[in-house]
Amino acid sequence: MLEIPLSCLKVGKSAVVKKLMSHGALRRRLSDIGVVEGAVIKCIGRSPLGDPSAYIICGAVIAIRNCDSGGIIVTEI
Repeated sequence: MLEIPLSCLKVGKSAVVKKLMSHGALRRRLSDIGVVEGAVIKCIGRSPLGDPSAYIICGAVIAIRNCDSGGIIVTEI
């Protein structure tokens, strides 16, 4: 399957996290909100200017900026 950055996931689509490319505090924060390998994420919307995007992660709606979601590699399901 094709691996893409989370920032490229289209609204309404779901994906499985394959790897995190971020480091340090950002990686820890993403892990704290449930962005870990194997987690399912669904994109539910984008702001009017396209950044940030809203995702459902572990039952919670989380907004993530494109510069941060670009380091999350996913496979669409």
